[in-house]
Amino acid sequence: MSTNQWELLQKIGFVRVSGSAEEKQAAEILREEVEARGEKARLEMFEVAGQIIKKVSCATEKNSYPVTAYGNCGETDETGLTAPFYYMEVPGAVSLQQASGKIVLVNGYLNYKLYQSLIDSGAVGFITYNGEARDSEETTDIAHRELREKLAELGKLPGVNMTIHDAMRLVQENPKMITLVVQQEAANAVSQNVIAEIQGLTRPEDVIVLTAHYDSVEYSTGVYDNGAGSVILMELLQHYHDHHPNRTLRFIWCGSEERGLLGSHAYVDTHEEDLKAIRFNLNVDVAGAILGHDSAWCLGPQSLEAMVQTYAAHNGIQLEVKSDVYSSDEVPFSDQGIPSVSFMRFGERGANYIHNRHDVLRYLSPESLEKTTKLVLNFLDQLDQSAVFPIERMIPEDQKKKIDAYLNKTQEKK
Repeated sequence: MSTNQWELLQKIGFVRVSGSAEEKQAAEILREEVEARGEKARLEMFEVAGQIIKKVSCATEKNSYPVTAYGNCGETDETGLTAPFYYMEVPGAVSLQQASGKIVLVNGYLNYKLYQSLIDSGAVGFITYNGEARDSEETTDIAHRELREKLAELGKLPGVNMTIHDAMRLVQENPKMITLVVQQEAANAVSQNVIAEIQGLTRPEDVIVLTAHYDSVEYSTGVYDNGAGSVILMELLQHYHDHHPNRTLRFIWCGSEERGLLGSHAYVDTHEEDLKAIRFNLNVDVAGAILGHDSAWCLGPQSLEAMVQTYAAHNGIQLEVKSDVYSSDEVPFSDQGIPSVSFMRFGERGANYIHNRHDVLRYLSPESLEKTTKLVLNFLDQLDQSAVFPIERMIPEDQKKKIDAYLNKTQEKK
């Protein structure tokens, strides 16, 4: 690993939320870095939905709770929506019946299946929470969340998010009635992908796409998720600038991944013809953890998983390998029939954090980052140097169903 890799990670280690000036700043840093290494790069812009929150509150007769509004959720009038309060511990026949006509506090992440159950139950509003009870209140930020497009298509309920500490207080208070006020207006923004390409010397018609997202969530410097993946991609670019590849390598630093893979979706949607030449997608998302383990999740023929396992065994690498959908930028490519592998270094529980203020450099190391960089580089070299491309361009039916479920094309959800 070059010393520049760790320095670049420090350089982009600031909050860079989708569609913000800071995300654009990070994109420009990456573009300039590519060009400083002797390659050309461009920004491809795409529009992302956004909202300006005008007013949000959550109150009972006794208490007012600090909250953030779900972007793109249903709105109330200025006086708010007042309804009975209900804490739904788990969705089930009894709890869903009791949720009808109420503002419902739910456990866990508001995914498609959970939100659909709220809609079907006749709930009139919802409350979620974030954080860990062991964290101090001073270091627990209220996450800004949004009702993503597929959920909004089911119907828009007013919704807010609070800290786990306030959620416990609310459950202990157990008020008969609760009032939500949510008012917002649409304000779309612009995000961007950073794209560079190194033409192959002997088989330029074979394209391997390399992806890593560079945006973060609010409050997070996002060095683990996914500044680390972004600088690994830059190290790969440096290597293949110095040692020209046989096949064409297209580098895409994806914007707005944290809002639903928007950058990779935008690329796939606007490059239909280019997709035909893409043989494979290699994605990197989270790396550098001091305490952790490397993993590779595959989408493609059974031979792909076997190939990755053989690669690890041959090189004496302890690598967790599985065939499954990883929630990252490989999904839109594999949805188009392009096989992929996502490399990650998962931090151990309590030793690494994502999507909050604790995603910081102190839990990462240059040595751990270099370990995953070498793992990815050597695997990519194996693909690039193959006389015949070793992976069939296909996605098996069982994996297609998982991808469809992940993208909410079906009623299933993991």
